[in-house]
Amino acid sequence: MRRTIRLRLRFLSGVLLFFALLLIARLYFLQVVHGEEYVLKAERQYASGAGELYDRGSIYFTRKDGTLISAATLLTGFTLALNPSLLEDAEAAYAALSKIISLPRDDFFARAAKTDDPYEELLRHVSEEDGKAMAALAIPGVVVARERWRVYPADARGAQSVGFTAFGADDAYRGRYGLERYYDDLLDRTGGVFGNFFAELFTSVESVVVDARRARAGDLLTGVEPVVAERLANVLAEVHAAYASAETGGIIMDAKTGTIVALDVLPSFDPNHLSEGNPEYFGNPLVEHVYEFGSIMKPLTMAAGLDAGVITSASRYTDEGCVHLNTSTFCNFDGKARGTVPVQEILSQSLNVGAAHIAGLLGHERMRSYFTALGFGKETGIDLPNETHGITDNLESPRDIEYATAAFGQGIAVTPVEMIRALGALANGGEIVTPRIGTAVRLESGIVKHFALAPAERIFKEAVVEETTRMLVTVVDTALAHGTLSIPEMSVAAKTGTAQIPGPSGGYYEDRYFHSFFGYFPAYDPRYIILLYTREPKGVQYASETLSNPFMDLAHFLISYYAIPPDRAPL
Repeated sequence: MRRTIRLRLRFLSGVLLFFALLLIARLYFLQVVHGEEYVLKAERQYASGAGELYDRGSIYFTRKDGTLISAATLLTGFTLALNPSLLEDAEAAYAALSKIISLPRDDFFARAAKTDDPYEELLRHVSEEDGKAMAALAIPGVVVARERWRVYPADARGAQSVGFTAFGADDAYRGRYGLERYYDDLLDRTGGVFGNFFAELFTSVESVVVDARRARAGDLLTGVEPVVAERLANVLAEVHAAYASAETGGIIMDAKTGTIVALDVLPSFDPNHLSEGNPEYFGNPLVEHVYEFGSIMKPLTMAAGLDAGVITSASRYTDEGCVHLNTSTFCNFDGKARGTVPVQEILSQSLNVGAAHIAGLLGHERMRSYFTALGFGKETGIDLPNETHGITDNLESPRDIEYATAAFGQGIAVTPVEMIRALGALANGGEIVTPRIGTAVRLESGIVKHFALAPAERIFKEAVVEETTRMLVTVVDTALAHGTLSIPEMSVAAKTGTAQIPGPSGGYYEDRYFHSFFGYFPAYDPRYIILLYTREPKGVQYASETLSNPFMDLAHFLISYYAIPPDRAPL
């Protein structure tokens, strides 16, 4: 009997303890997690009846020390409006309000005269201080209502990738571009205060790694480093202005994980002032536009040749300056023959004929297989909306000319993200990774869940990548600006690219070029890979003129900012 009573008491105690824990957890959510929300509700004594305050998760950049910096968040203030039917003295009301905030007189009285309309909006996004001061006047017919609105502290920096919220054809206020759209379900908080109460309560028992598209509502954390992003933005702006380019962009990526630490493109817009922006620039060329990148494709062709065993780094070939294939002729950039030279010169002198030579040794099927494995012609899976894929139809052709030109980056067109993902195989021991911006979700409980990394895919043997890297380091140490830009204590692997731009008739413009530059460092154990490009720069022909110094500026900055130790003794 006593044993039975003890068991019942223990069971009852357990039940009471369970409910006590639930109550404590609920109080935590009320006072801590959602405390600010209830404070805002309590302050809405001057509300216009517009309904619940707008709520949405924030997007954060992450500094190198882990500090979070807002890239998209909410500000709280007031809307100022009139109920003309209740306004007793318009002149007195205007005089009182004008002492606090500037109001267009004509507009005020025009709205005050609409006595058949119970709500005439005067101003939105009124500051906290001004809103409270106006509310304290308690003027009949003057409505001072709480409101929240989306703000973007980075302004135009990275705007195409962060995106913005706006009304659309569906009359819903949602994320429309960039991360705001891709992660709209995660950021949206229209489900109510306690929608995730029990899920949040027991969230700690779940995996600490989640699928990015299935994460619960919260704040989005990204790998974008705001100091690095600002430096990239400034460098791109200088290039864009100096050469009056049609478009200039860049990406800095963690070579091993695919995490994007900075990305930007110009022309841009300020998401805080959409009405002043050009909708043409709302989309993101880094994932939505394709380009023929030119000679930065040659290192991939070289790696494919080495991997397939059709060449070695000691191989030589005869360079005749121009080659005629399938009724078409292509040449080196200067049309000059080099005679019999080492394959190193294909990269050092950027020789089109040499790249085509490797394509010929590979053959159609093998070359197509390597380029397909590198992801050309497929979406990368980056967490940005509207991603398109490259145009690689030429690699299905039976004609030798298509493979020859693809080998030096003409005739096939890919997105910048596609390109950095493929080149990333050279910076990651022969494996390609999936580029990503978002890294984690911070739930409303404060718990952070990291997104799972997509598995890497091996394309080249490690020894092949090391040999290709050695050749690219030689390019920087001896050929790029005659070696004057090399860093004595740091190995850097890099290559320029200059491509002709296709014309509307099927040929190429004679005076319009697409410049690109990529590189990674420390070359034999890379931390970062950088891709830069500028489209139709004016007054220059070669990418070595436009992008070499900007790349090295970024490399020096990253080495210093992240205190990357030297990997070789000064020469």
